[in-house]
Amino acid sequence: MAIRCVVLDFDGTFTDAAAEGAPFVQHFRRRLSEELGRDVMEAGWADVEAGVLASNEEHGWEVGGRIVAPATADPYLLANFVARRLCDRLGVMQDKAERAALLDKLYREAYAQVGMAFKPEAKEVLEALLETGLPVHVVTNAHTATVEAKLTKLAPRGRERLRVSGDARKFLIEPASTEDAIFGAVPETMQVAALVRPVHLRRGRYYDALRRIWNETDTSPETTLVAGDIYELDLAMPAALGASVQLVQRANTLEYERRAIAALGSRGGMDPSLRAILPRLRG
Repeated sequence: MAIRCVVLDFDGTFTDAAAEGAPFVQHFRRRLSEELGRDVMEAGWADVEAGVLASNEEHGWEVGGRIVAPATADPYLLANFVARRLCDRLGVMQDKAERAALLDKLYREAYAQVGMAFKPEAKEVLEALLETGLPVHVVTNAHTATVEAKLTKLAPRGRERLRVSGDARKFLIEPASTEDAIFGAVPETMQVAALVRPVHLRRGRYYDALRRIWNETDTSPETTLVAGDIYELDLAMPAALGASVQLVQRANTLEYERRAIAALGSRGGMDPSLRAILPRLRG
């Protein structure tokens, strides 16, 4: 079926997450050191981080008692996961609620330090997408205003036609605001080869954002291409809904992400370059 609508993730997909995330990690570690009263680097941060990076793929970002994304997917998730592991090793901040509240506060503080670093081909690809005349939407966990400001600075031709839906909260496993037959048919979880834990699919807030786009553009999951850099957060649910998906591979894309995309056959694609999105629109 021909593609009639394009949905794009933002952070890590069109941006260089490592470059943008470096100031975040520096600020996060400094503030955590202040809160703990000891230098986290001297306390073993690097050792814990190395262990996480080399660990099994079942480790991840936990929200509401469920793992919703791999811990190593970007600098922000990795820093948060390493902080929790380090606290466990040091035997500090044992109250889980207090720890979560503190790390969330530090996350928000540190995220304000994030810079702007687009991938080299970002402007070119956005312009090419907008020139097709298809509706092109960004759906992201980041704040709408933050993403809008970055896109305005990038200034691709046709910028005024690029719509942004921020605060998508793709990590929340919860019902949609209004249940319908499409979302109701999505299984709660799926198993992916090379991954021992389940992938959770029923991400209601993310579905709400997608449904608004489909209603506004008179399109459907089957006529939509969704591009993102994290399979679980960005692509698993849209693929389960019937959309075509494009994994913009990270330097550390995991084996189960590759296998999940490959299992989709012609509906799935993966490539490190954003330019690989464009041929998908031509069928």
